[in-house]
Amino acid sequence: MPVSVFAPAILALSLLAAAPAHAATELPMPARLSGAKADAAVVLAARRYAAFWQSGDPALARLALADAFTDRTLPAGRPQGLAGPLQASQVFHAAVPDLQVAIEEMLVAGDRVTLRLHFTGRFTGVFPTPQGELRGQGQAIDFHAFDLYQVDAQGRISDNWHLEDNLTLLRQLGVLAQ
Repeated sequence: MPVSVFAPAILALSLLAAAPAHAATELPMPARLSGAKADAAVVLAARRYAAFWQSGDPALARLALADAFTDRTLPAGRPQGLAGPLQASQVFHAAVPDLQVAIEEMLVAGDRVTLRLHFTGRFTGVFPTPQGELRGQGQAIDFHAFDLYQVDAQGRISDNWHLEDNLTLLRQLGVLAQ
């Protein structure tokens, strides 16, 4: 049974009490939340991780991810554990400093949460490629990602499976021809 249209507002109020005051106002709210009796801790972990991707703030990644965090779809060359997302975020924010991340949909089922994320911004920085650094010309970045998280008993993401629309992203960056 889907959560009522009032559930996001009720959930937001409960999360304000569960999170530090400075972090609560910075966390993206899902545009659409589904899941019977969504666990506030599971939702909070997912919102913190989305806020990390938007801001690049390592403190948010540390709040969102378990000490034994495992990326189940680890890209080649990325370190496992917390170091992986920290590295990826640093590289991406160097390329797209004004990155915005919206949670378009969130589905919670027990200790699992699935998100449809929307990434936007302008490529005004530098992106590393095998051929060297690629400098942005202000081109728009607009792509989606799908994530599945498993959240542990401490309310932190222990496992992540993800799929990004990298073909669209690489075309927008100019790495691949349109």
